[in-house]
Amino acid sequence: MWKFDRTFAIILRYGIIVNGDTPVERQHEQIYIIGNYFMAEKFKYQKATIADLESRWDKNITNNIGDERWVAWKSIAIENHIKNKCIAFVVLHGEEPIGEGTLIPTMQCVEINGLRIDKQYEGYGHISKLVKIMEQYAKDKGYKSAIIGVEPKETRNLAIYLHWGYTTFEKIEISTIKDDEGMILFYSKKL
Repeated sequence: MWKFDRTFAIILRYGIIVNGDTPVERQHEQIYIIGNYFMAEKFKYQKATIADLESRWDKNITNNIGDERWVAWKSIAIENHIKNKCIAFVVLHGEEPIGEGTLIPTMQCVEINGLRIDKQYEGYGHISKLVKIMEQYAKDKGYKSAIIGVEPKETRNLAIYLHWGYTTFEKIEISTIKDDEGMILFYSKKL
């Protein structure tokens, strides 16, 4: 921790320091004030490595003990990432993956899927920053639009997605997967 002074007060006013120059790997230092001191924590938003995915999925499995679907989903997600059927992205705190999201390319657009962040990091804008990186990656690959799905009961997520610009209603899908039945509403935006 460092002593708080006028220079850092200016930085604190804007909330983050941006370090990094590529849209697929960006670092941010989140500033926290603790009394008269501040602490900077480094976060990176990037395309996932296999090691990132292994670590993140192991954490998901641990957080969902007894639900064997997570074990199956881990191998499917990593295999799909290796085969470029989807592109996973992570939020790193230091070297630890604390959040994730996946792009699933289709013929018409990309689907943003599987947005998750550890509970203690919610509300700091990390997933918003990750989605911006994901959207830029898709745009750079030539995609003109992105789509995102939400269950009707997830009103908080829907409000966030609308705020991000996903305002065009596209379709409804009904999931018939055991233990995961339900309706999913899909919204899109131009990239």
